[in-house]
Amino acid sequence: MIPRTGYRLCVITDPELGRGLSHLEIATQAIEGGALVIQLRDKWAGPRELLPQARQIAQRCRDRGVHFIVNDRLDLAQAVDADGVHLGQDDLPARAARALLGPGKLLGVSTHSLEQAIRAAADGADYVGIGPIFATATKSTEYAPVGVDTIRQLRSRIDLPLLAIGGVTLSNVKEVIRAGAAGAAVISAIIGSDDIARATQAFLAAIEEAEQGR
Repeated sequence: MIPRTGYRLCVITDPELGRGLSHLEIATQAIEGGALVIQLRDKWAGPRELLPQARQIAQRCRDRGVHFIVNDRLDLAQAVDADGVHLGQDDLPARAARALLGPGKLLGVSTHSLEQAIRAAADGADYVGIGPIFATATKSTEYAPVGVDTIRQLRSRIDLPLLAIGGVTLSNVKEVIRAGAAGAAVISAIIGSDDIARATQAFLAAIEEAEQGR
């Protein structure tokens, strides 16, 4: 399992937002910048297409002591022996996924309300993604921004690491940490930058400053 501080920064790969870079290229640069968790996210490619890159990312993460999570696709996560899977509200229910994963793998769940987050915790999630915290154009969603107050409320209700997602940028990431999030899951603010490694470093520095009360 990941210690709570190990959730500080999850970089999510998405070639559509990564300036033409592949999943592997994005992951490699984010790892060089110090990312603690890499999540492979692809809403369009099939598992056969993703499998070779997923295998390479899994190996690269193992070599560097970084955790590798696959978004949505439990079969792909198991095929490459990833550290875990991250599921949305329309994916396989957390309780069913936990039964298939077993106790040794990570299970994350995207949630958009207090009720969903509490249910995910009860159903076996190891960490909970909460969002969108701020308005975001990265992914289409019917959910309105929940704001940092939701993090504060959840922090008092469940004892799992909370990952803030949705509209998290370098200018507001300290807000989510101060509100009680263990870390942030970031897409466009990192992988859309000209220098993914440097952007990753900047986020980590800001998160650590917030943890230290600065």
